[in-house]
Amino acid sequence: MSTVLITGTNRGLGLEFVRQYSLDGWDVIACCRHPSQAPKLNAISAASDGHVRVEELDVLDGGRMDSLGRQLRGQAIDVLINNAGVLGPRRGPGQKFGNMHYGEWMKVLATNTFAPMKLAEVLVEQVAASDQKKIVTISSTVGSNTETHGGAYAYASSKAAVNMVMTTMAKDLEERGIIVAMLCPGNVKTDMGGPDANVEREDSVAGMRQRIADLTLKKTGTFTRYNGDSVAW
Repeated sequence: MSTVLITGTNRGLGLEFVRQYSLDGWDVIACCRHPSQAPKLNAISAASDGHVRVEELDVLDGGRMDSLGRQLRGQAIDVLINNAGVLGPRRGPGQKFGNMHYGEWMKVLATNTFAPMKLAEVLVEQVAASDQKKIVTISSTVGSNTETHGGAYAYASSKAAVNMVMTTMAKDLEERGIIVAMLCPGNVKTDMGGPDANVEREDSVAGMRQRIADLTLKKTGTFTRYNGDSVAW
């Protein structure tokens, strides 16, 4: 039985990852900040016959990450998906030139860049002990230097930074047989993407799951869209 650990699972892409993996018979460790406020996630867990376990995890809480690592000692994790992320300020002092909120920028970096690195460090032994040995981070083409459209400084810089973090990690962990990759989900109809987005979450997650299944050591360090297209960044 393969095991996947996913962060940010109370809604959106994270919840859809849990739903699809559980339907395919995987053991799922679903992490979110407030399990008591995640009725859809808890319903999936209740119907999973023990295959979906919900863990409380705020990715800004390094101590809780360490605790989760100790709790999961001896548990092989085939796929670690760093899905939790934030967009940052949408209005007012925020993400435009001349109108930056630097405190909020740090929160975006902490969530989108620092947390995936920390969680990979905490759970690397569990990933190394598995059959598939995959660490995947959900990124965005907004973090691509070749595709940026300007604005969204906090979000874009956090995604560009996490791409570099993961590319560097891929080099460091390759000798252990661990595959590291970044995926872009597309412009998805979620709370972050909004109602005008053009990709359904079911299609996005199905595509990303196929990309994850296809990962090999030859593809470590790659950045790919949910549909299989490579992203130049």
